[in-house]
Amino acid sequence: MNGRSLVVALSSLLLVLLGGGGATAASADREDAGGGAWSAAPAPPSGGSGAEGARSFFYLEGSPGTVLKDTLALTNEGDGPRTFTVRGEGEAAWIVPARERITVPPRTRAEVPFSVTVPSVAVPGDHPSALVVRESGERGKRAVRLHLRVSGPTLAALSVEDVSVRDAGDGGAEIAYTLVNRGNTTLRPRLAVRAEGLFGALPLRAARTLPVEVPPGERVTRHERWTDPPGADRATVRLRVTAAGGAEDTASATYTAVPWGGVAGIGALPALGVAGAVWYVHRTRRNRRGGDGVPDGSAGSGSGSGSGEGGAGERHGEPRELTGAVK
Repeated sequence: MNGRSLVVALSSLLLVLLGGGGATAASADREDAGGGAWSAAPAPPSGGSGAEGARSFFYLEGSPGTVLKDTLALTNEGDGPRTFTVRGEGEAAWIVPARERITVPPRTRAEVPFSVTVPSVAVPGDHPSALVVRESGERGKRAVRLHLRVSGPTLAALSVEDVSVRDAGDGGAEIAYTLVNRGNTTLRPRLAVRAEGLFGALPLRAARTLPVEVPPGERVTRHERWTDPPGADRATVRLRVTAAGGAEDTASATYTAVPWGGVAGIGALPALGVAGAVWYVHRTRRNRRGGDGVPDGSAGSGSGSGSGEGGAGERHGEPRELTGAVK
């Protein structure tokens, strides 16, 4: 087989393999569709269909003591009937579906009305909730968000707490903090981070809106990546969070960066000092015993036996007077 024939054969084999793979994928898609999918969503307005008037969540607002109503749509795209249970979550006691259990025929959309009774003593503000739909047999679950707001005075209050900065071990650092919603409205915070070192401002991420919602009374802990912290500095990292309604707060933490080489050098200084002190004491004692390694009480050049009081004189060659006194 020449080179051209080999290329043609390999190309034909590749086309067969690709064609078979495409057929397999298509069969899998048909199998998924045949098995049937289902969905739960707010029902479109009366007279609406398809994408017209489509909603991804419920929004209901009313004053304390009122009853709010809406409708949930369950769509069964499969070949067989499906049975679902519907219940409220969040302010579950306020939410009452017209039917808690419903069987939907194949390729059919069924609607389930529900009501929300706002207690007369309900606190004004946001009350995040949801309608949770679960298929019989624990084969699937969907949650449709319900933004429920009780009319009345609202307060936007946000705090940032528990700020810390630590070395990530890979050349970067990690900033941890907790957002706390102390008001009665759901907040979408915006974060600004600044760092000030001993020699001026340090680069950090630009201010941005965080991809998170903080419901009233909730706490959310987050982490920010600091990709280029200083290698040797003491920096103050300041966080400023803001949100709609005038919510604002600031907090800070300190980050100290010391090169490992510097740490090793600084750590060696006390050891060097101790070693120097031990050497000095040892050397002094030897000199007092007669100098240059002569034991106490042994004869030395130009001297007789005596006490160690004259060690310094001996080192300089000065004569010592022997009194013969015994102590």
